[in-house]
Amino acid sequence: MPLAKAASNSEVIMRDNNNRRRDDRNNQPESDIKDRLVTINRSTKTTKGGRTFTFTGIVVVGDEKGKVGHGSGRSREVVTAIQKGIEDAKKNMVEVPVINGTVPHAQEAVFAGARVLVKPASPGTGVIAGGAMRAVLESAGIKDVLAKSLGSSNTQNVVKATFKALSMMRSASDVADLRGISVTRVFNG
Repeated sequence: MPLAKAASNSEVIMRDNNNRRRDDRNNQPESDIKDRLVTINRSTKTTKGGRTFTFTGIVVVGDEKGKVGHGSGRSREVVTAIQKGIEDAKKNMVEVPVINGTVPHAQEAVFAGARVLVKPASPGTGVIAGGAMRAVLESAGIKDVLAKSLGSSNTQNVVKATFKALSMMRSASDVADLRGISVTRVFNG
């Protein structure tokens, strides 16, 4: 990759072989992000030529430091469905507050028929959660948590409900900034 100096300021601009500017400023290094396959669904369509199989892969990606995303991909091959899911998940990443390896407070969320409950746990408890929720929580970097799926067991809806619960969580410092008071006053009133 050739490097080109900007004329007006001293920042280095990355350009590809066709001299197009590469926009790597907001992207995280690929090595930090780990992906987890939640489930693969196979659907069949019968036509006069025979059966056609398509695969849908639900994938969760995260850096295990508070950033996590989910996505799904559909293709006639399993590998390309997973790759499409990973690309979709990287586009839908959110920041999750992780305090001492757990969530800041208990939170309940509903998405379609899925209802989930996520509660903080003391150190050493581990991730007490079912399959789809476990993938999301571990990808976010949460080490100690109690979680329960209360409604539908549809994996896509459980993943989305878990994301909704995690995105609704706020740390004490966020609440203090929002109210314009100190963190100690948030807890003590």
